[in-house]
Amino acid sequence: MPASPADSALYARLFNDEDTARLFTDSAEIRAMLLVEGALARVQGDLGLIPAGAAAFLHRAAAEVQIDPAALAVETAANGVPVPALVAAFRKACGAPDHAQFLHWGATSQDIMDSALALRLRRMLDLWALRLDGLLAALATLAETHADLPMAARTYGQIATPTTFGAVVAGWGWPLIGLRDDLPRLRDRVAVLSLSGAAGTLSAMGAQGPAVRAALAQALDLRDPGHSWHSDRTGMADLAGFLARLAGTLGKLGEDLIMASQSGLAEMGLGGGGASSTMPQKQNPVGPSVLVALARQAMALAGVMQGAQIHRQQRDGAAWFTEWLALPQLCIACGRMLGLAQDMAGRLTPDPAAMARGLDDGLGLIHAETLTFALARQMPRPQAQDIVKRLCATAQDTGQPLVALVAQDYPGTDWAGDLARHGAGQAPAEARAFAARARPNAPPHT
Repeated sequence: MPASPADSALYARLFNDEDTARLFTDSAEIRAMLLVEGALARVQGDLGLIPAGAAAFLHRAAAEVQIDPAALAVETAANGVPVPALVAAFRKACGAPDHAQFLHWGATSQDIMDSALALRLRRMLDLWALRLDGLLAALATLAETHADLPMAARTYGQIATPTTFGAVVAGWGWPLIGLRDDLPRLRDRVAVLSLSGAAGTLSAMGAQGPAVRAALAQALDLRDPGHSWHSDRTGMADLAGFLARLAGTLGKLGEDLIMASQSGLAEMGLGGGGASSTMPQKQNPVGPSVLVALARQAMALAGVMQGAQIHRQQRDGAAWFTEWLALPQLCIACGRMLGLAQDMAGRLTPDPAAMARGLDDGLGLIHAETLTFALARQMPRPQAQDIVKRLCATAQDTGQPLVALVAQDYPGTDWAGDLARHGAGQAPAEARAFAARARPNAPPHT
């Protein structure tokens, strides 16, 4: 198995997300860095910092030059960054030393690499925004369609009280609405230009440095931070925190689907499963298992990214390298999770008969809490709790249903009807409220 399963011909379809991974290839990084270099030359020419002829030449050449990533490997290993080798290869490919001498004027490697990363992260978040909308739309349809479908809620793995499938779906979806609402702020935090020079002072550009930075940000459609952020990695930490929240939310969905599709329960159909090599009867919950496994990986990598905030002095290679090692895998894992969850949500089907079996154990003990509060309308709640606890024990000892026992002791009330009306509480309303908020263009969740 390769070091990264996403790069494996064998495992890529299981763990990789091609659209996200494409943004982290060598060629994508080099193309983005060339785009930054070309735009930098153009705006410096417009501001008179470098000759206009050289600026126009370099801007055009940056869009046309082809550079082999492998050709930069030896120097990258020696320098720790690919930009010196990239600049040298670009100058050589240009064949115009009088113009090429103005390439990379006053910038440093981290400026070019961080700005190139910002361009690619912006594209990634735009892609993910569409996927989040698609996933939420699929969950909204499920929640709305099954808002009233009763099933057993479980806490600590035990049957607790009645709920509805629509409310369960809403529980999966509410955190995703919060993540969707946070995307514009996150985009603003990571789609940020870096142009600070060797030690964050822009000294090589003199008094024109801020104007160059503002013009370059506009040219690249990135935000001008107004200052250096070489050692300020809080934007990357925000991204990692967002990805950890996304991974946790989708991992919880995966865990619930594994439990709900297990033998003996089978309350939900996944629309297909994985085959066993020796047990032909099985349909393994492969998709949900991938969600859980990738969630665990992603949350671990997010922790690595948080630790990489600790940068020494004005620039720190070790902390920066740590980001390189963690961020691509983290993003690819989360991209795969989003795409997979969207696909599974569109194929997920509840089994009402199986859900009904979970509600009816023959004794009606699932209604114990509802019965307690119904009796509390007639007596102090502690007394009602003691009575229901005793009736539950009697039901388990005698096999008589709870509702029959309470009717014997407290006749004159339609206990069965009362429990049926109030058992699911606000679950149907919760499902419908989620569905309304999850639709595209709904107001932000507060």
